[in-house]
Amino acid sequence: MTGRAMDPLPAAAVGAAAEAEADEEEDPPAADQLTPQAIEPQAIVQQAAAPSRMQMPQGNPLLLSHTLQELLARDTVQVELIPEKKGLFLKHVEYEVSSQRFKSSVYRRYNDFVVFQEMLLHKFPYRMVPALPPKRMLGADREFIEARRRALKRFVNLVARHPLFSEDVVLKLFLSFSGSDFLPADIQAQFAISRELIRNIYNSFHKLRDRAERIASRAIDNAADLLIFGKELSAIGSDTTPLPSWAALNSSTWGSLKQALKGLSVEFALLADKAAQQGKQEENDVVEKLNLFLDLLQSYKDLCERHEKGVLHKHQRALHKYSLMKRQMMSAAAQNREPESVEQLESRIVEQENAIQTMELRNYFSLYCLHQETQLIHVYLPLTSHILRAFVNSQIQGHKEMSKVWNDLRPKLSCLFAGPHSALTPPCSPPEDGLCPH
Repeated sequence: MTGRAMDPLPAAAVGAAAEAEADEEEDPPAADQLTPQAIEPQAIVQQAAAPSRMQMPQGNPLLLSHTLQELLARDTVQVELIPEKKGLFLKHVEYEVSSQRFKSSVYRRYNDFVVFQEMLLHKFPYRMVPALPPKRMLGADREFIEARRRALKRFVNLVARHPLFSEDVVLKLFLSFSGSDFLPADIQAQFAISRELIRNIYNSFHKLRDRAERIASRAIDNAADLLIFGKELSAIGSDTTPLPSWAALNSSTWGSLKQALKGLSVEFALLADKAAQQGKQEENDVVEKLNLFLDLLQSYKDLCERHEKGVLHKHQRALHKYSLMKRQMMSAAAQNREPESVEQLESRIVEQENAIQTMELRNYFSLYCLHQETQLIHVYLPLTSHILRAFVNSQIQGHKEMSKVWNDLRPKLSCLFAGPHSALTPPCSPPEDGLCPH
């Protein structure tokens, strides 16, 4: 990001890079945390002895392949004190943090550095994360502020030049992200429109999925019915019950008919197999792809809900608490309370100001993430055409294959019902396969 960013970046904006709502979820594993098995010398030897299973990086992995000049050249970060800003009641110190590497200039407060360090410790518990200078709540003199500025500069440069930290997204966010600068001015309106659109798409695709499941299920049920139909024809053809004497004159007709029916069961078994294949293909190529897209849409809906119930709710709660503290401060000033109690209240107000800024920037970052995830949803939208093409192809292929079997079956049925007993067809001797050659 180029240019100067005028918004500070408190705790949550950096923390949001690792999903700022983590206080309601389980802690993710550390980025470079290793299991005991992973660092056993024997495992390293075995991996080196089996290059076909795992390609080891070139060079010795136990040696650091960076020189001092290379590390120093990674970035140079300046931390300058900017004129004091007044809060509603107190002054607070801000720093302008400029990065040569990212060509960025952003405003940061001490609490931002604290949370940045906490994020590094959380992600890299086994790496050298530099210490921060101490924090002094009230009465900080110029000498202390300048010493802290120099210490913060040393801290951020050590981090920016670390081989691992320098490639992490948390560093990039800390040195370049500045709240709403990334976002369109009408981001809130866009969010509302996007959420409504995705909700409508989800509802429609949910109905499409249900219908596709029913279509695939009907094909599988049809396969079962055709198979049973063929088995019943075979059962009729295999019946050995003797004919009664009064039907003896038609014994040859009944015998020919049984042989023909038994032979037809083969075609119905083939039809059942074709119908089952079509149903399975539609389950895999249509229903599953619709389920995949629905899972993606559901994750977007869940994200929107977390944004509204998490970030926005906490921001409103912080504002309400701040309003109560302002009233207490005004009441204390009017009643001329003791200086100690007023100082304590002022300290609490400063902390609450930080909390409000944290919530505001967390909201900005949450909207930024929503903006990105919305684009991801639209990247997936062309999947619709793939699903419809798979559905159409399945129907065409399935009906084509079944139509061929039905067409092959037609002349056999003609012989069956216009067989030896018919005046339209001369008598014929039963063939070896049991079906009339006519």
